[in-house]
Amino acid sequence: MKKLIGIVSVSLTICWIVTGSLAYAQKDTLFGKQTDSVQVRFKVPVTDSMRRRTDSILYTRFKQRMYKRRLTRQVYDALFRDVYNSQLRTGEVDALDNNPFREYADKIIGTIYIRRLDVFGPSVYDTLRQSHNWFERFGSRLHANTRESVIRRQYLLFQEGDRVDPVKLRDNERVLRNTSFFHDARILVVNRPGSRQFVDVYVITQDVWSLLPDGGVGGLDRFTLGLDDRNFRGLGHDFYNRIAYDGKNPQQKLEYQGRYIIPYINAFNVKTFLTAQGDFFYQRDLKQISLRLFRNFITPDTKYAGSVQLSRNVVQNYIFDRFDSLQTVKLDYLYSDIWLGRAFKLYRLSNDSTRARLVIAARSSSYKYFLRPELRADTNQLYQNTRTTLFSIGYSQRRYVRDVLIYGFGRTEDVPAGNLLSVVGGIDRAELGERIYGGVNFSRGQYLKKAGYLYTLVSMGGFFRSNNIEQGLFGFIGNYFSPLHKTHWGNMRHFLNVRYTRGIDRFTNEYITLSGRDGLGINNDNLRGTKRLLLSYENVLFSQLNLIGFRVAIVSFVTLGLATFPEKSLLAGPLYQGYGIGFRFRNENLTFNSFQVRVAYYPNIPNNAQALRFAFEAVPVLRLRDFDINAPEIIPYR
Repeated sequence: MKKLIGIVSVSLTICWIVTGSLAYAQKDTLFGKQTDSVQVRFKVPVTDSMRRRTDSILYTRFKQRMYKRRLTRQVYDALFRDVYNSQLRTGEVDALDNNPFREYADKIIGTIYIRRLDVFGPSVYDTLRQSHNWFERFGSRLHANTRESVIRRQYLLFQEGDRVDPVKLRDNERVLRNTSFFHDARILVVNRPGSRQFVDVYVITQDVWSLLPDGGVGGLDRFTLGLDDRNFRGLGHDFYNRIAYDGKNPQQKLEYQGRYIIPYINAFNVKTFLTAQGDFFYQRDLKQISLRLFRNFITPDTKYAGSVQLSRNVVQNYIFDRFDSLQTVKLDYLYSDIWLGRAFKLYRLSNDSTRARLVIAARSSSYKYFLRPELRADTNQLYQNTRTTLFSIGYSQRRYVRDVLIYGFGRTEDVPAGNLLSVVGGIDRAELGERIYGGVNFSRGQYLKKAGYLYTLVSMGGFFRSNNIEQGLFGFIGNYFSPLHKTHWGNMRHFLNVRYTRGIDRFTNEYITLSGRDGLGINNDNLRGTKRLLLSYENVLFSQLNLIGFRVAIVSFVTLGLATFPEKSLLAGPLYQGYGIGFRFRNENLTFNSFQVRVAYYPNIPNNAQALRFAFEAVPVLRLRDFDINAPEIIPYR
């Protein structure tokens, strides 16, 4: 009898939930308010499949009401799944193998609705969430959201009348998230009432605050002022301007830097996915004007990619050679570059999860110098007039796994998993003679079962002349991060990185360094060599602290490095060390870099006056390495 009463109670509760949901939906529409182009009255009966996919996109207040009692909370948890919050709790991933669009495959897309959320407050998983304070509400009003026409014409891989392609829809979510001006994006497919053939598609996007100011004041006659608009006038364009003035500098008092980027150009209603970029620099050590038009392999199904670039550069270089001699080199040159690639689907090896492709590409680049040091085979070989022609063939297999709290502070992150093998060859025609180039890259990334994510990259390459190798390179990179661990203070991850680089018969004015953010985290001219080993460990605790919308992570780190020149064994050199702890802050709704306050201890850095250092610094948002093949290139020595 008790069991029967329980079943009846649960059944009545479910009926109450469904009827309440329908009434609420009729009141506020699918997204809680009128859509940007048309008011959508969502009156479709709530089916089991729709319940599985709602992910608490509706009714935050409804959820709060259901959680007041144990029975209704259990019923709610059985029917609805809040992906965003559950990911933050457990760090679980949603693999592409579980594509939610698969059940709608081959159905016809009827109407595409675009919903643009406020910058602050809601999320793509909870569109009714409200801003917590007047500052966020005021910020949302000041921001101009990306125009609906821009999203529809330039960023959607599908259109009304197309048949549902589950893989293409999942790719489109990732493409939207990877733009510089979207914080997050989500696509929903809903059966059209009374039709077995048609479905409607809802595209939900949320911008980041697009204005990124920059500047500083060193006195009345010394200041810097800059502004980067990542979404100029809601068009998705990037417009960057920066001026600097130093009245005491006799060489050049005023400096300027500008950039304008037009992504995914739509020409004559054709989605070209071409990006145009123009740069202009007028600085003391760099004068440059550059134009570039390019298209990458945006998705594994993209067939063609390429680029055309032309730039004129006047550069003042300051270079240390391996004998600690500082050279000041002034250069004036014209650089041109063009490449084209074609991807072919490997049908026997490819399916929705592997996405295997064979990519062939060709590239031609040249340097034409108008001003340079005297060209000599023994002292100056870097600055030659050259034309380099490269060809590549590669195998790429990639898929994407959704995760959170890796390099972001809560946004959805698409983690690449797959393999890449590419072989590059070509001819370098220079003033001091011709050389043959050959190189190979192999990389692999995968989630290890309950053990985290591991990425490895092995690179080898060099020029060959008279059966001898010169400017050769061997490199290894290994990156690992652990699963997300839940603690009383928040969620925690461990990061371990290894980087080994060895130069082979490099020129005397070529070297690599342990300095900077990608090294030990300290700048020092003595941390140089032709071979380098860098080990770093980082523990990141994503705390539950939230300061005016900024989430706080507590970071502790250890970095160890070796760097020597050929005449000395790498292991014989001193082991340079760095230890530290800090606080990292980020608001994912802003385009600002993360910033951190840290204290670091460097016990044995040469010519270092302060072993203990405090820093307040910006931290660029890192991204995971992908497995797409782009332009054939000489493996960089860095």
